[in-house]
Amino acid sequence: MIGRLAGLLAEKNPPRLLLDCHGVGYEVDVPMSTFYNLPAAGAPVTLLTHLVVREDAHTLYGFGTAAERDAFRQLIRISGIGPRMALAVLSGMSVSDLAQAVSTQQAGRLTKLPGIGKKIAERLLLELKGKLSPDLSASGAAAPASDAHADIQQALLALGYSEKEAAAALKALPADVGVSEGIKQALKTLAR
Repeated sequence: MIGRLAGLLAEKNPPRLLLDCHGVGYEVDVPMSTFYNLPAAGAPVTLLTHLVVREDAHTLYGFGTAAERDAFRQLIRISGIGPRMALAVLSGMSVSDLAQAVSTQQAGRLTKLPGIGKKIAERLLLELKGKLSPDLSASGAAAPASDAHADIQQALLALGYSEKEAAAALKALPADVGVSEGIKQALKTLAR
């Protein structure tokens, strides 16, 4: 319904903002990652939004990036995860960190977030696996540095190594390594 708001930042009270859009004030809840990147009150702001309609309220959630909004939408599709908890997850870790935690199946990283216990963390890992698009995790540490590194990573995955093992082997490789030499070096690293 409401996909984007552009206006002047009238008030900042974490996690809620008041955005003045041509005389209409919109209350928008934002994750702390977006909140920390906001300018001072009175400055122009553009936020991507998601409207949640409930019987007792219509609540707008705002995001600084499309990746944050997409991750929020994936989170609220999971049974037992409401908008408040999804906002808490995105406030506690970046989208790339979340994508990396899901791809490496690290429940421990999620249980450090407020309100996320072991069962919910395991459900998040299960439900989000393969749903956070690769471009969401492109800024994560596991992303290959070059085309050669991407080919090496694919070869290691095809050989049965996990994403975590492949990422660790890639970190040990020089940036300018060729594909065949890189695969040999990565296999030596993984054999240790």
